[in-house]
Amino acid sequence: MYLEIDFNSDEAIYQQLCEQIIMGIATSRLTDGEVLPSVRQLADDIGINMHTVNKAYTILKQEGFVKIDRRRGAIVSVDADKQRAIASVKKDMQSVLAEAICRDLSRSDIHELVDQILDEFGTLVS
Repeated sequence: MYLEIDFNSDEAIYQQLCEQIIMGIATSRLTDGEVLPSVRQLADDIGINMHTVNKAYTILKQEGFVKIDRRRGAIVSVDADKQRAIASVKKDMQSVLAEAICRDLSRSDIHELVDQILDEFGTLVS
């Protein structure tokens, strides 16, 4: 698994880990049932504290992207609860759309941008 962590970013490392893993799932680089590296292994590979990786895995578990198995570790497990997913995405999109409106982007600009991002993921959502 390849992760890009920006140590100079204002964004916390655990948040970057979460985003990178979610992006991996969205782009099919990580698939349902795939075992993620152990907390210790990933921390050593990246050169960060184990607690940072553990926090990221805990958040991903709470959000339904992974499940934790005591024997196998963190396993990609996309939550099938669509209503929960809609509520989560809506919450995240509200702040992004508010910023877009403040920056004077039109509805068509936003739709075009969403379509472009979905095309980059190779996903056709109906």
